[in-house]
Amino acid sequence: MAGFFTKLFKKGNEEEKDEKQQEELIEESEEQLSDEEIEAMLLEETEEEVLEVESEDIEEPEQGIEEEMEEEIEEEAEEGKGSFFGRLKDGLFKTRKNITDKINDVLSTFKSVDEELFEELEEILITSDVGVSTTLKILENLRKRVKEQNIKDPADVKGLLKQEILNIMGESGEKLGVNTPAVILVIGVNGVGKTTSIGKIASKMKKSGKKVIIAAADTFRAAAIDQLEIWGSRVGVDVIKHQEGSDPAAVIFDAINSAKSKKADVLICDTAGRLHNKKNLMDELKKISRVIEREYPEAYRETLLVLDATTGQNAISQAKLFKEAADINGLVLTKLDGTAKGGIIIAIKSELDIPVKLIGVGEKVNDLQDFVASDFVDALFEE
Repeated sequence: MAGFFTKLFKKGNEEEKDEKQQEELIEESEEQLSDEEIEAMLLEETEEEVLEVESEDIEEPEQGIEEEMEEEIEEEAEEGKGSFFGRLKDGLFKTRKNITDKINDVLSTFKSVDEELFEELEEILITSDVGVSTTLKILENLRKRVKEQNIKDPADVKGLLKQEILNIMGESGEKLGVNTPAVILVIGVNGVGKTTSIGKIASKMKKSGKKVIIAAADTFRAAAIDQLEIWGSRVGVDVIKHQEGSDPAAVIFDAINSAKSKKADVLICDTAGRLHNKKNLMDELKKISRVIEREYPEAYRETLLVLDATTGQNAISQAKLFKEAADINGLVLTKLDGTAKGGIIIAIKSELDIPVKLIGVGEKVNDLQDFVASDFVDALFEE
């Protein structure tokens, strides 16, 4: 042990000696340089640091978005109906593993259909964020059908369960932008993917042949305006904006005039990411609605609430409170690919009866899909 400390002390002395030698060399080199030469060197180092910061903060993110958009354009030619279902199936992988795989395991272990089996199914649905009340409704109907059809084989229960979920989901609602001219007001709290969803909706509309304008009315965040400008330039749509901190209703007013003069089919309006308990922001939302009603009464109005699927039951709480403050026509459910609790869609439809218009099953533009209830249930139960 003594030898170890001796070596450590010796090594420390050697390192100290090396540091002194390096300092002496630096001092000698500085003495040989003039003040002008030292100043030039410092200026050159500063310029290099600034260039590095600028390239990190500006060039790389824009290049990343541009490369992403180019990849999506290349993939567009290869897309068909089958590929949409494939992406939906892939996006629901975690949810399917959490619900369907567990249901299959339970059904395979039971030899008869009894109350214990129903209790196991109940636990699976509740833990997948289908919700207590919705789960109880599903199980109640499932018990009745099993009894009526005298089902004895547990394997046959799966088909009945699938049908019960489909019954709750109902028919798919009307797609966005069918009636024109249209104003789509997009609301939601910060962090749910609201601004990105607007960019993807604009791309979707543009590809379907619609003339689209975006109103960047989230004037509380400069980043939101910048992000929409990038989306606008990539997608090829006009973005109406004002300076940060300006009146959001004034942005909507100018955007409506632009939409009228350019004969746009769809005007998509971003709004400030607002919490339901922020009265001033909710009042601002009402003010925007009044401007739309007064200046563009002939337009078909839609209000979309964007929810993050990964927040589970909290998404339902948000939807209930927003529903009290705004006339919500549809929901956009994002990040379904990032959660095992995609059963939240079933709970939302059952408890709130607000149609789900779009679902996000990936990060690419084309991963924001029209919600088709039958496709969703088929993908959920796909083996």
